[in-house]
Amino acid sequence: MSDLLKNSSWKTTGAGIAAILVAVGACLTALTDNNPVTVPDWGSLAAAVLAGVGLIFAKDNKKSE
Repeated sequence: MSDLLKNSSWKTTGAGIAAILVAVGACLTALTDNNPVTVPDWGSLAAAVLAGVGLIFAKDNKKSE
């Protein structure tokens, strides 16, 4: 697993982590806002986590000089 992360770009890894954190934060907010009408969107959470994982393992092409 460390080989996969070693070949990835810090920019896409950061974007993937951010996507996961935002999605989890939105679900936690919906769960803990003391309003029974708001419910978490589990489908959006799953999609964002999968997209975030994809970004974490993505590799950017190096810019040629």
